[in-house]
Amino acid sequence: MYPFNYRAPASLDAAQAAHGAADNAAFLSGGMTLLPALKLRLAMPSDLIDLCGIAELRGISSDGGVLEIGATTCHSEVAAAPLVRRLIPALAGLAGSIADRHVRHRGTIGGSVANNDPAADYPSAVLGLGATVVTSRRRMAADDYFTGLYQTALEQGEFITRIAFPVPQVASYAKFRSLASRFPVAGVFVARTGKQVRVAVTGAGSNGVFRVATFEAALSADFRPEALAGLRIDPQSMLSDQSGTAEYRANLIEVLARRAVSRPGTIQSFK
Repeated sequence: MYPFNYRAPASLDAAQAAHGAADNAAFLSGGMTLLPALKLRLAMPSDLIDLCGIAELRGISSDGGVLEIGATTCHSEVAAAPLVRRLIPALAGLAGSIADRHVRHRGTIGGSVANNDPAADYPSAVLGLGATVVTSRRRMAADDYFTGLYQTALEQGEFITRIAFPVPQVASYAKFRSLASRFPVAGVFVARTGKQVRVAVTGAGSNGVFRVATFEAALSADFRPEALAGLRIDPQSMLSDQSGTAEYRANLIEVLARRAVSRPGTIQSFK
């Protein structure tokens, strides 16, 4: 690990000022990705700006059919929150299925979405629910926020403050986990609001989290597993590694999507 300056600002303005005064600063939330990168000397920030002490970035609330979760709210809090369990139970279930209890009590929703790991669970919920990512500078629709593997529309010095989730009529999440890493080999989040259905996939795409337009169109017309019969995913756009080939992941997405639709309002995790 290279030496760095540790900063713990108590306000959003102080965090921005600390970043502006540093040569090469990095924001720290849960640290589930950044800290291992520091230990392996894969990252070398001059300053580490810890956002977890800023009260404005924590907490869960709802207003006008929108559920808002502060960026430094950890996974275990999202999983246990009565408000999340009542309004979007699939989101609470997703949070409770992430990694292991140690990660869930330290990792944060903002850190996960900011890092945009191609195998992370939260990006599928953000994209599947059509959430809005609120940052220190602006508001971004989920469709505009995710731009590729480990890539987002965040700019230098910009950090997530909260995520606003529209409350759907029903939502479900189904994933198949790697026994070794506990990351999803593929995960499918399905959400229905009125006549619109969104289907987002994580863990499988070569360009990160993505939506499946053909599944969405079929389910918008007929929200039943049978509506997906005959629809296929192109393996050419899938990841292929020791956890599964591109063809395997393509088939897995089809299976998981049907399971998610068959049990709306739930989270299903398979090993």
